[in-house]
Amino acid sequence: MNALLLFALFSLSIAQNFDEAYSDLESYNLRTIYITENGPKLTVMTDQAKVISRRGGNATLPCRFQRDPTTGPNPKLRIKWTKLTSDYLREVDVFVAMGYHKRSYGKFHGRVHLQGDGDNDASLVINEITLEDYGRYKCEVIDGLEDGTVVVSLDLQGVVFPYFPRFGRYNMNFHDAEKACVDQDAVVASFDQLYDAWRGGMDWCNAGWLSDGSVQYPITKPREPCGGRNTVPGVRNYGKRDKDKHRYDVFCFTSNYNGRFYYLVRPGKLTYDEAVQACQRDGAEIAKVGQMYAAWKLLGFDRCDAGWLADGSVRYPISRPRRRCSPDEAAVRFSGFPDRKHKLYGVYCFKGNN
Repeated sequence: MNALLLFALFSLSIAQNFDEAYSDLESYNLRTIYITENGPKLTVMTDQAKVISRRGGNATLPCRFQRDPTTGPNPKLRIKWTKLTSDYLREVDVFVAMGYHKRSYGKFHGRVHLQGDGDNDASLVINEITLEDYGRYKCEVIDGLEDGTVVVSLDLQGVVFPYFPRFGRYNMNFHDAEKACVDQDAVVASFDQLYDAWRGGMDWCNAGWLSDGSVQYPITKPREPCGGRNTVPGVRNYGKRDKDKHRYDVFCFTSNYNGRFYYLVRPGKLTYDEAVQACQRDGAEIAKVGQMYAAWKLLGFDRCDAGWLADGSVRYPISRPRRRCSPDEAAVRFSGFPDRKHKLYGVYCFKGNN
């Protein structure tokens, strides 16, 4: 107890001496000093966050940068373009440039280059755009220890359409869905593409895969079998699903094509095999579902004759609604997957320009 009392008195004595020794600090005008770094030595920017093009066309993704004018030229300055995957889990290399060394990668090889409009221009030019080129691209400039990035979206003019194969609805896992879209001259649609289609009036009550692995469907007219009568219009979302295990339909996206889509005028109706042969004799091939949707949506193709398509389905495109030919709406009308031996339909053909 005595030891504790002595320690307390000793501590009090030190505190009093400290206050006396530093009491004159109150007479000084104290200031807070802020230490700041210099401004950024590298700034990367874009004047257009979204660029719109079409399949087969060209596009320039704008990207420019500014360097500290007091620094000299850097021959090792690096410009790198990557493409973000739809789930943002990884980046795909597109193009890299450092001085005279330039390299393009994968499916972009030989189709991309820098615009080169001045020393500070990092804009990327993409030629012969494909459906797979749709998405978000990152421009990164690396100048020594400094670096900066911007993201530019490449959008495509086109059309979203729901699809299920001959063996029925809700029968495709994600990988089956990818193949089904490719087989119909399309790719799996993104959420943004489906959302734009919904804003354009698309209403479809069957859930389908999207490119990010989610399953969704667009509803403009709420009703009991489609989320409930008292719900609001919107894109219904089932969330991410197991790409191997779960099975749904799919929403596909296609864009402009390089060729001619047409109904083959000939006397009499055809079986499926006869339809395939008829297009071949005309120097063409039997058309795909995506080609019909592109002709209907982008070119206003209108024909009231049901015809075979490559997947064995029978459809016809109506741009001008009328009695007996889609009286209520412009649409691609679907007549099902009839027996391929039925001699009841015409055929739609496609002749590529190449």
